Amino acid sequence: MSIATLVLGPSGTGKSTSMRNLDPAHTLLIQCINKPLPFRSNDWKPCTKENPQGSVIRTSNTDTIMRAMRGSKKDVIVIDDYQATMVNEMMARSAEKGYDKFTDIAKSAWQLFELAGQLAEHRRVYILAHTQSDDHGQIRMKTVGRMVDEKIVPEGYFTIVLRTEIINGQYLFSTQSNGQDCCKSPIGMFDDRHIPNDLAAVDAAFFSYYQLAQPT
Repeated sequence: MSIATLVLGPSGTGKSTSMRNLDPAHTLLIQCINKPLPFRSNDWKPCTKENPQGSVIRTSNTDTIMRAMRGSKKDVIVIDDYQATMVNEMMARSAEKGYDKFTDIAKSAWQLFELAGQLAEHRRVYILAHTQSDDHGQIRMKTVGRMVDEKIVPEGYFTIVLRTEIINGQYLFSTQSNGQDCCKSPIGMFDDRHIPNDLAAVDAAFFSYYQLAQPT
């Protein structure tokens, strides 16, 4: 059972930047939006037929993402701008009438969230996505319809949900809920409610907390 983590926050609050200290040799980055990384990234090379050991795949197709997750030998998988998978499918099918497209989008999200927790035990999956506020003012993952929000409830598939915050100019992750968001983490995993926005440090905390062994 792999460790799946949801990382939420508005654009510009440090989600993608939090990858800066991950080792690309052991990380597969799946970019759902084609954009440059917000840090020096010379070692982050595209994964191609010519360079299968590369670290970056660009796609917003859920089936392609899941094939990459299953096929990759890298220990860490980061899916950046995940909400783009739903937005792009909805826009591609905008001419369709009825609710079939929303049913399909919800099913795709469910399949990916399930897979994120079903890989080998030593693997870690980070899904980075934008936030939205619901009708009750609760901050949640941004989706494209009530079917995903109400039937799937993305946050429920994750034991760990982090949210970006900027406090006094510091870019941080919130590890526990403030009563108006969906942040959560196991008791004792993190020393503080707010930690630096560094996925490498989060990853190290997982190894310590769950006593993970490096794969041989």
